[in-house]
Amino acid sequence: MLLELKVSNFAIIENLHIEFETGLNILSGETGAGKSVLLKSLALLMGEKSSADTIRTGAQTATIEGSFDIQKRHDIKKNLEEMGIEIEEDTLIVRRTISTGDKSKVYLNGTLSTLHNLRDIVAPLIEVAGHSAPLIEMTGQHENRHLLSKAYHLDLLDQYAGTWDKRLQYQKGFERYQEIHREIQQLESDAKQKAQRLDFLTFQRDEIADLELKSGEDVEIEAEVKKLKSASRLFQFVDQAEEALYSDDDSAMNRINTILKRGNEISSLDPQLAGKIDVLEQAKTLIDDCIYSLRQYVNKIDSDPQRLESLEQRLSDLRKVQKKYGPTVDDILKALAEMETEIKNLQNSETRIEDLKKEAATLVKELEKLALDIHKRREKGATLLSDSVNEELLDLNMKGVTFHANIIKLENLTATGVSDVEFMSQTSAKDPKRPLAKFASGGELSRILLSLKRVVGSSNQPRTYLFDEVDTGVSGQTAEKVGRKLKSIAKGQQVICVTHLPQVAAFGDVHFFIQKSPKKDSITMEVAALPSKERVKEIARLISGEKISKTSLDHAEQLLKEAH
Repeated sequence: MLLELKVSNFAIIENLHIEFETGLNILSGETGAGKSVLLKSLALLMGEKSSADTIRTGAQTATIEGSFDIQKRHDIKKNLEEMGIEIEEDTLIVRRTISTGDKSKVYLNGTLSTLHNLRDIVAPLIEVAGHSAPLIEMTGQHENRHLLSKAYHLDLLDQYAGTWDKRLQYQKGFERYQEIHREIQQLESDAKQKAQRLDFLTFQRDEIADLELKSGEDVEIEAEVKKLKSASRLFQFVDQAEEALYSDDDSAMNRINTILKRGNEISSLDPQLAGKIDVLEQAKTLIDDCIYSLRQYVNKIDSDPQRLESLEQRLSDLRKVQKKYGPTVDDILKALAEMETEIKNLQNSETRIEDLKKEAATLVKELEKLALDIHKRREKGATLLSDSVNEELLDLNMKGVTFHANIIKLENLTATGVSDVEFMSQTSAKDPKRPLAKFASGGELSRILLSLKRVVGSSNQPRTYLFDEVDTGVSGQTAEKVGRKLKSIAKGQQVICVTHLPQVAAFGDVHFFIQKSPKKDSITMEVAALPSKERVKEIARLISGEKISKTSLDHAEQLLKEAH
């Protein structure tokens, strides 16, 4: 709720400080005292666009600041936290500065913010009814609606008819239906591209799969090709080694045998010498083993030219796919696995479309059944709402004006069901029903809103309602009824009402008087909370005009006594 309003250098306001209270706050004053300026400053707190033309003459900057109690507004606190705005003592301070050159700044709890954020945060806090400020209505935790908005009409009817939970259930299903529809459209629109992609991937997959690759195969083939190409050199080396070590007349083996023979001959001279040359016998064995091993190895080398040609062809095929899919066979095999996964997904898209269509068909039947149930409940609710509001309007002396909660069944499902709801009015039985948007009088709109609030009731989230012109065209007993209705709406909440009627003013929990005060070279506006005696005088002025009589004072006291 709005706790304080501070305004400086705005229009005719030089410095203004108002401390509002819970309940019914009355604003009154002489015609032209500046009530519209005050309402305009409140509208700026709600996010209305500013203009440098509103800066007080001689000043460079205008400031409007409002302090709100948000202790019971957990939705607002959550939104502020999501915006990164700190909250102290459950208070929100909104400040707007307007500078020359149409430069405007918005601050939320001292943090520079945007006009968009201001509207999101503050608009649910204040509700305005009247042509002098925007008409803003709230029906739910996150819902801002204009009284002239058909969307708001539906919200209000669902609140009244008790169909809100069913509507949320329906909306959840409808959102899923839309998701399915979008996915089907996407899958079908991509069908041609997917077919081309599938053909391309299938070609690539087959190209790789036909090679029947094995991990590390390229490294093995390269090594074998290199060996086969060098087979003649390997054979030559083994032949040369065999000759040098074994078969030549001057081979290592022959020389070792010669040494062993001479050593055995002279071993009789020194028995220890025989032990020293025994290692040569081991050398002979090692040479035999080496020659045998080399011969065995080269004999296994397949020097068949066809084998080499086959391997070189295989290597050439590998090189082609390596250029396309990766530098190694392992990279190619990885690419193949990815292709097969994508091919599987593409091939399953048709199945996916069919599954989605089946789900959509089942869901549509459920939604149609639920939407029809909600519509029937809304129809009953619309009749009761119309009757109840018309009783309130009759009580408010709006003779001839009939309120209609008009409801039509739609052919197709929408996000809110199959109901088209619009609040309409009829000025006489002969006149056609007209949408509330064509209602010319701000006062009549205010009284319709007043009636709706009385019938539907307010939500459990305390906030501020601002009523202007709600008493236009009424007097006497009707005016008293307007006051009582405002008083009932203000219970546990806050109503700020601009009024010219003493019967309405008498019901206020606090009464503010607005007046213009002349200065040396200008005029300024002042607002003051009236103490008891001054309040009696102001109500007496509303009764009799500028000439306050004892009779009007007595009448004023009587009105206050009866109202409280």
